[in-house]
Amino acid sequence: MNILVINSGSSSIKYQYFKRGEETPIVKGIIERVGIYGSFIEHSKRGKNKLKKVVSIADHKEGITLILEVLCDKEYGVLESLSEIDAIGHRVVHGGESFSSSTIINDEVIKALEVCSELAPLHNPPNLHGIYAMRELLPGVPNVAVFDTAFHSTLPEYAYIYPIPYKYYKKYKIRRYGFHGTSHDYVSIEGAKLLGKEREELKIVTCHLGNGSSITAIDKGVSVDTSLGFGTMCGIPMGTRAGDIDPAIIPFLMEKENLSVKEINQVIYKESGLLGISQISSDMRDIEEKAMEGDKNAKLSLNIYAYYVKKFIGMYAAVMNGLDVVVFTAGIGENGWEMREMILSNMEFLGIHLDKTRNKFKGEKKIVTMENSKTKAVVIPTNEELMIARDTERLIKK
Repeated sequence: MNILVINSGSSSIKYQYFKRGEETPIVKGIIERVGIYGSFIEHSKRGKNKLKKVVSIADHKEGITLILEVLCDKEYGVLESLSEIDAIGHRVVHGGESFSSSTIINDEVIKALEVCSELAPLHNPPNLHGIYAMRELLPGVPNVAVFDTAFHSTLPEYAYIYPIPYKYYKKYKIRRYGFHGTSHDYVSIEGAKLLGKEREELKIVTCHLGNGSSITAIDKGVSVDTSLGFGTMCGIPMGTRAGDIDPAIIPFLMEKENLSVKEINQVIYKESGLLGISQISSDMRDIEEKAMEGDKNAKLSLNIYAYYVKKFIGMYAAVMNGLDVVVFTAGIGENGWEMREMILSNMEFLGIHLDKTRNKFKGEKKIVTMENSKTKAVVIPTNEELMIARDTERLIKK
């Protein structure tokens, strides 16, 4: 089955095209700055030079139209006709309680997704723009929604209900939802394969560590707890997000600094995390460089980040009554061998014995613990687009 995967963001549209029987995309690309001056497309075809073109793109429909044109381009494209596209898979961030798995999109699903937009106002509306555009431009082609939240729909009630008045859950659906589910799902499957095991026989902690980060406890193939919750700010510190902080800090700062709700959100979502502590950058690479030069706040940032990840691994080992595998993925998890070493050092009590020599690499699928390590640690580059393509094919065939 030929599948086009679309990840439509607020000002960007990522895409990949998978040919029938292949799990490596033949083309992939991104449109940046949708609706903003200086918009452009970057497109690469397997075996060809990359295309980069500055072009005015007013909205998501124009962006999707451009993607379809490039896919049919004689030099950079792979299609003789758009009729070769069998299905389209869409990343959708929030499925709320309505969607516990991927689903074929119809008018009823669209209405439910529009309701979910209240829970993810920054993410779901642009996801929907991509869906609207595809349904209009390719009306005969089936569309599938694959949700970031769906993998975490298995959380037990005691893990997803917050200890605030229960009426707010009933009234507003305030609960832990979790995110990055497609990534956690994929890397836990691939991590088990790397060890020659089935995921259903393992207790796994997956660490999706990037500019946005989350950690998930997966017991016998099922997500039982995860660090992100109702929103995308809690858990470990991230590039610009605070992670777990005492909620009392928020009204205290609002009063002392005379901040509005919008302004305090700016502080905890955009000015905190690695950026806020280091006062240098939200990029781990910049911070590591300054730490090597002796910058005190840069070192503190790295120590805090490693401490939080280590703490969540320990908590989730307790939650699952054991631990077989720790999986690292995403930008920092895949490439930051120094951070992996900081996190996994002094974890022998959990049966983790890091092989520091084996750990010194970036972006490969690899085991990083010693042969005698009871608990294994592995690095698995994430591939959310492939997971979306797999789910799309499964549902359309079914």
